[in-house]
Amino acid sequence: MAKEVVESTRNEADFEFEVVFIDGDAGLEKEYGEEVPVTLINGKRHDFFRVDRARFIEAVLHPHQ
Repeated sequence: MAKEVVESTRNEADFEFEVVFIDGDAGLEKEYGEEVPVTLINGKRHDFFRVDRARFIEAVLHPHQ
């Protein structure tokens, strides 16, 4: 569901999108395991468990606010 929400914003905001599976990566599992899915914007944690579409678009369009 989170992936679909992010992908649905592509026509409103220009950004790169990468899906990373944490399964089998001990470091990523330790860091994010209980919070998946996690969204990062410019390398900083934005959201976890779910993606709020409006909040995501706002953060992508105005990353420093």
